[in-house]
Amino acid sequence: MFRRRRGAATAGAGREGPVPDALTLAGVGREYRCGEAALHPVDLVVPRGRFLAVMGPSGSGKSTLLQCAAGLDRPTRGTVRIGGTDLSTLHEAALTRLRRERVGFVFQAHHLVPSLTVAENVALPLLLGGAAGTERARRGLVDVGLGERGDAAPSELSGGQRQRVAVARALVTGPDLVFADEPTGSLDPTTARDVLALLRRAVDRDGHTVVMVTHDPVAAAWTDEALFLAGGRVTGSVVCPDVAEVSRIMRDLGREEREEREEWEEWTEYEARQASAGDRECPGRGGGRGRCAGPEGGRAA
Repeated sequence: MFRRRRGAATAGAGREGPVPDALTLAGVGREYRCGEAALHPVDLVVPRGRFLAVMGPSGSGKSTLLQCAAGLDRPTRGTVRIGGTDLSTLHEAALTRLRRERVGFVFQAHHLVPSLTVAENVALPLLLGGAAGTERARRGLVDVGLGERGDAAPSELSGGQRQRVAVARALVTGPDLVFADEPTGSLDPTTARDVLALLRRAVDRDGHTVVMVTHDPVAAAWTDEALFLAGGRVTGSVVCPDVAEVSRIMRDLGREEREEREEWEEWTEYEARQASAGDRECPGRGGGRGRCAGPEGGRAA
């Protein structure tokens, strides 16, 4: 189906001295106002030139992990480093600039600007940074097989073509990292394979680093490693994952999640019944239980 090359040349090749990893998470966690942990502390290192899948059942914390790692959300604890840069040290303007210049994004929805041409959409990150982007955008479109469609409007392209434009846009700045959130979720299998092949080539040929959130075992089989989450915690990982192994792990995680949810629902129902019973009863004489007086001083029903 495809060829995976480990140890491919990376974007940092040729630099003197040690090259920082593409992404480092040190004890990164995320809690919400109610104190509920969406992501328990995670330690993760993604070397340059790696294709990583992040997987788990719905609500497992995989999207929260991606948002914290990409600087789209601030973790409540821990440190995120992209190419050696500690995101916690950046103010919002600097963080926005880092995302624009050093991070690429591919989402399930292509998020192309309908009023711009295809080429202008690809060049947009460069133009926002004040750089000339026309020629680089054209080369990027050639690279994804759409060199003749640069002057077209996004509405003139198929769904798969629009997603290929989104991949070209994510790569046009030569980013340290590409984050892909369910990039094939709305595509048919053939078109999904084309998009995954582009991401795989970006890693193997060009040394990019890709972190992809997905629920699809077929998509995970294109990656170098699959990281699994459940209940906001990392449960394990698999190097060079295959479809059968990933499918089994996802089934097991889904079953465990359902069992834990059912146990929690049973416990909350039990507590609700106990609280309701407590509302109807009060301590009687001698430490026993008696019926509480109703609002008119009589016995409560």
